[in-house]
Amino acid sequence: MAAYCRVSTEQEEQQNSYQVQIAYYTDLINRKKEWTLAGIFADEGISGTQAKKRPEFLKMIRLCKKQKIDLVITKSISRFARNTVDCLEYVRQLKDLGIGVIFEKENINTLTMTSEFMIAMHGSFAQAESESISKNVSWGKQKAYAEGKVAFQYSKLLGYQKGADGKPEIVPDEAETVRLIFELFLDGYSLTSIKNALEIKDLPTATGRKIWNQSLIQSILKNEKYVGDALLQKTFTSDCITKKVVKNNGERPMYLVTNHHAPIIDRDTFNRVQQELARRSSKRKISDKTTTEQGKYSGKYALSELLICGHCGTPYRRQMWKSNGNRYAVWRCISRLDHGKRYCTDSPTIHEDKLHKAILQAVNEYLGCRNEIAKILKANIGSVLECKNQQEILNLEQRLKDLDKARNDLILLISEGGCDEDTLDAEFAKIHAEEQSVNEKLSELRKNAEISADTQSKIDSAMEALEHEKFELDVFDNIIIRKLIECIKILSKTELLIIFKGGIGVKAEMEE
Repeated sequence: MAAYCRVSTEQEEQQNSYQVQIAYYTDLINRKKEWTLAGIFADEGISGTQAKKRPEFLKMIRLCKKQKIDLVITKSISRFARNTVDCLEYVRQLKDLGIGVIFEKENINTLTMTSEFMIAMHGSFAQAESESISKNVSWGKQKAYAEGKVAFQYSKLLGYQKGADGKPEIVPDEAETVRLIFELFLDGYSLTSIKNALEIKDLPTATGRKIWNQSLIQSILKNEKYVGDALLQKTFTSDCITKKVVKNNGERPMYLVTNHHAPIIDRDTFNRVQQELARRSSKRKISDKTTTEQGKYSGKYALSELLICGHCGTPYRRQMWKSNGNRYAVWRCISRLDHGKRYCTDSPTIHEDKLHKAILQAVNEYLGCRNEIAKILKANIGSVLECKNQQEILNLEQRLKDLDKARNDLILLISEGGCDEDTLDAEFAKIHAEEQSVNEKLSELRKNAEISADTQSKIDSAMEALEHEKFELDVFDNIIIRKLIECIKILSKTELLIIFKGGIGVKAEMEE
């Protein structure tokens, strides 16, 4: 005769405690003359939702399979398992071996029962209890998130360590690596190029490895913690039985705690990186030779992102041509390359050296007039970027919080039995309808705010380039060209329209 007992936490009542259960079953088995003690198997402080995480339970099952145990006694089905599937599986296994399980609380002996209905029913109750506990734990976590309580995984977070006061503290060397990643990305480097640059410099990741990958770099670029904020509940446990953790795609509320700790990246730089990430990921399919609906970003040539056909609007692609044994680069409309003259009947092939020369001349003229251009940009900032709806956004966000509180108050009222069902249904419907209306208004206002922020980012970028770049360019520089120019339209074989960041357009002539 063997006994199995388990407690999940140290807080359970004394009569159900680990030590009391062991003493109780030792005495019970020894007092029965027809029983011989084969062992007391006890798991302490372990959840019963999964048998594979209970070593003593599994040890007992192994001994049963070796016929070392004839009968098992346990306090209740919830002590034996809180997972219906596990409960039935092990009961059936033991029954096939001629071994019974006695559940004291339910007064069930599996060897004498004629149906598994009772065991399944009680097991379902136990599983429901486990799910209820899981929900309570989740509620506790969510409440902590709502109160702005932030937990950091420092071992996986480059740039921060736990300070003496328990708050995040910047690690200078690691912070420089983070700043370099953001800087290179805004300079037009692809994720692969950034990876290579970091490995050449022999810079370590948060875990100390000298090998980087694109997904790690992208996660750093997207991580709001580097701007001093913390977004809580990015993931959640979807199933209390399997303990599977999944990404939160809106199934649970998320909470943003702003200015929680010292930032490594300034907010303007972070916002520009998010916009650039969105721009690169939204590249549409521009060639039949691409395998997806999005084109692939390449940081090698700035003109791959900037050069547009003035006739059909398709980007240009760089190609290498040969003539008289010499190789030289040209730029051609992708639509013309893929479909001939079917869609684009007038798109000239442009020699790269002539194109670079014309762009350099236009850029130098632009930089030569930097003072006048700066005045124009500054004059436009106030009128273009003013966000009149900011206060309305704040008011609507507060209203959502009020509605959430009203819902929680109703839930509390339900638990206290203080309201009839019809009244509660009507109130919940009213709250839900108003939430939908408020969210729709918020979505529209935030969209307008994003447009304003995008415009501001472009003007700020142009102002920064005007202030920091050298007065004249001698050679074509991909990084500087990206910083200064929004796009270049090929109007003809000899004429370009260069749109600088900030919206100023300049026509440039090319040699034939």
